[in-house]
This record gives sequence, C-alpha cells and structure tokens, in this order.
Amino acid sequence: MGHRGVGILHPGEMGATVAAAAVAAGAEVWWLPRGRSAATRERAAASGLRSASGIEELTGTCRLVLSVCPPAAALDVAEQVASAGFSGVYVDANAVSPERMTEIAAVFEGADVTVVDGGITGPPPRRAGMTRLYLSGDAAAVARVADVFDGTALTPVALPGPIGRASALKLSFAAYNKISYALAAQACALADGHGVLDDLLDLADHLLPGTPLAAKDRWAAAGSRAWRWEPEMHEIAGAWRAVGAPAGLAEAAARTFARWEAHKDDPAVTGAQLIADLVERDPHEG
Repeated sequence: MGHRGVGILHPGEMGATVAAAAVAAGAEVWWLPRGRSAATRERAAASGLRSASGIEELTGTCRLVLSVCPPAAALDVAEQVASAGFSGVYVDANAVSPERMTEIAAVFEGADVTVVDGGITGPPPRRAGMTRLYLSGDAAAVARVADVFDGTALTPVALPGPIGRASALKLSFAAYNKISYALAAQACALADGHGVLDDLLDLADHLLPGTPLAAKDRWAAAGSRAWRWEPEMHEIAGAWRAVGAPAGLAEAAARTFARWEAHKDDPAVTGAQLIADLVERDPHEG
C-alpha cells in the first residue's frame, strides 16, 4: 500500500519520533495543532508533520490513524476519531491494558474501521534497533501498519493473534522495567534517611551493575516521566487483576510516581529532589 495519509494523535516526545519515522519512509503524516503546546508544535514542525484544521480533516485525509497519547486519554481519543466518521485502520499504540483495548475496539463497532493493537517498547525511536512497535489483530491490517515503518528506526513486530496481545506484552515489560525505577528510588530514600546512600550506590554498582539502583542519575530520569508513568501503573494494576494477580505493586508505584508530577518534562531534576519528594509526608496518604 502507499504510505500517504497517516494521521497521528497526539505527537508528544514519543509520538513525534514515531511520526518522524513514518515521514522518513515516505508517508504524509498529519496532526492536530489546535490547543497543543509550543513545544509540541516545534516537535511536529521538526518532524515534518502536516497540520490539519480539525479532526474531520485529519480523518477524512488519512486511512491510517495512530493514537500515541497518555493511556488515560486513549479511550477519549478513539471516541473522537469514531465520532468524526473515520474509516480505515486505527492503531492504538498506547500503554493500555488488554481490557482497555477491548473497550477501544468497541468504540468502532459497526464502522468501517479495523482496530490494531500496538505497543511501543524502548526509547523514542531515533536510532535503529532500539525501539519496537508490537502489533496484533487483523493480519492484513497489521501488515499494512508494519509496512509504514519497515526499514525505519521503529521496528515493527507482528504478534499473531487478536488485539490485546501487543498491549499485554507492552504492559508486562513496563511492569518490570518502570516499577524497578520506583523501587530503586524507595531504596535510595531509605538509605539516604540513614546516611548510607553512597554506600548503597557503591554496593549496587558492585552487585547489580546496569540496574536503575546502581546510580542515582539512572533512576532520577523517571522524575520527568512520572506524569506519564503514573496512569500506566493503573493500567498495569487493572491488567494484573484481570489475570488474578495482586495489583498492589503497581498501585504503590503509581503513588510513588504521583509524588513527582511537578517535575513533568524536567530533564534537570535530581535524585536528591526526588528523594525529598518521597519522604515529604503526603496528607492524602494518612
């Protein structure tokens, strides 16, 4: 199929680089600038995106739409696209649970829309081999999406089977990867409270090299992303409940990340600041 007419909603740091990968492969990628921040507009311009006047123009121009947004907004974005009368392939590439994917697919029931489940793992795709886009659902639609990103910095990987499988894999990886940052921060807060933080970091570097615990600057990077990771933890908690597993670990991580929401997109935040946020008493936690 041709690569022209791909819509993306809404290109933050991850979405902009996903869109840039599609542009590099020859796609005309459209987005909605209305109401978006100056930083988002700059990213979109740098990625070569085309501006649509509204959701109706975007859905009328594109036959492939990708949703790359915070998980809490995923269902709302799908409803907006459905209300605009979209027909084609809709890819939800957000960190949502398999159960949420079922809800999203139901939004398009009765419409000429094929829903594809997507899960992005790794950093924003700027270098080949680092970031994957897992896809599940209708095989022909999955192949159509994979074709857009073939040979780009975003590696498409098809998972045979229905929607929900890509989301399950994404959340399974995120559960281990992102909760490890919250656990490292909690461990550092405990050590710092007793004056042995440097000793803990030295011990971790000796026995657990390459892990978030081995150096503050590794887990401190979670501070600027916590505003996105907190709702992802709630999705993971729901997914764990659905398979009968305890959800408390994800809920605790969500509370940890909630302490850091004031540092949204701040690359200069330090481990010391994040520890201070953790040990400051939260009146809502009793």
